[in-house]
Amino acid sequence: MSEEIIDESVEKSLIQGIIDEIIGSPLNLILVGIITFLIYKIFKKRQPSEPAPPEPELPKLKRDFTVQELKAFDGKQEDGRVLVAVNGNVYDVTKGKRFYGPGGPYAAFGGKDASRGLATFSVTANEEIEYDDLSDLSPAEMESVNEWEMQFKEKYDFVGRLLRPGEQPSSYSEDEEDEQNSSDKSGGEEKLIKESNEKPEE
Repeated sequence: MSEEIIDESVEKSLIQGIIDEIIGSPLNLILVGIITFLIYKIFKKRQPSEPAPPEPELPKLKRDFTVQELKAFDGKQEDGRVLVAVNGNVYDVTKGKRFYGPGGPYAAFGGKDASRGLATFSVTANEEIEYDDLSDLSPAEMESVNEWEMQFKEKYDFVGRLLRPGEQPSSYSEDEEDEQNSSDKSGGEEKLIKESNEKPEE
């Protein structure tokens, strides 16, 4: 029993010694305050914050773009729409704005043709004014572009094509847009439905 009393008194004197040491020095008080503040900040960050309200849904866009026209859709404009071209096709990546919009890790691709950057694993976009036909990419790099394009098809809405210099834009009707959206969601390839004036066989 006397050993227990001795142990308790040793613990009390040890705790009292630590408290006296902390209180006795202004430097120790400052360090304890800083440590307490840092622990508070760490735990505060771990608490779930309220999710940001969803952005209003923009109307569907369906048209073709030149490289120059595409630059206007980098997320910095009033409506905040972000378009990215991959392998000649343009996708609306606005719902992935935290990645492709201003300040995002892939913001360099917003409003640009991202094909070459995705092929070479470089977060830089094609800054050329002219269309990049990707003809100098290796087969492995083209395979990478095709894989990225499949991911874009699955995640984002197809908007239209990236036009080569001198190429005329296609016109999209509402029926084509509805059919395009359903084929995009099922993972099908984008096909433009064009009316043709074929003569009936005689």
